[in-house]
Amino acid sequence: MEITLIRHTSVNVPPGVCYGQTDVPLRDNTFEKEASEVARKLEKKCFDQVFTSPLSRCVRLADYCGYPHAVADDRLKELNFGEWEMCAFREINDPHLQKWFDDYFNVPTPGGESFRMLLERLARFFDELKSAPYRQVGIFAHGGILTCAQLYAGNIRREEAFSFVFPYGSVIHMEL
Repeated sequence: MEITLIRHTSVNVPPGVCYGQTDVPLRDNTFEKEASEVARKLEKKCFDQVFTSPLSRCVRLADYCGYPHAVADDRLKELNFGEWEMCAFREINDPHLQKWFDDYFNVPTPGGESFRMLLERLARFFDELKSAPYRQVGIFAHGGILTCAQLYAGNIRREEAFSFVFPYGSVIHMEL
């Protein structure tokens, strides 16, 4: 099965803010240009099924690209930053922050998830998807999901995950 993963376009959030599962708006002044570039990259694709994170930044891009009936799945949401949602990293005054920076893969954010938990959530989605009859699947999601998909596929190592960030509007392909 070929999977095409699409990261949402740029968001209207200052750099360095943990927005994770918060339903933040897309950057209106660049959305049209960014979304049309994503749509161009997908124009020759013929998906058997399209999935999306239920967060509006992914749903809006899926709709723009011609997939208004994409199936929303909570397992495709971004990392849950818990108590740190909508906080700038530099302003977080929590002794747990350094523990998370030292081992983000295993240490969850307060009230949120670790990167391992995000990977396990995505793995459950992919494991279920493997039993479906699809050959071509499109997934509109988030940077953390695209990185976890690469981990799941064995394309990157766990040690690289946090520094492996896909730009907004990225379109990547992988075999499942």
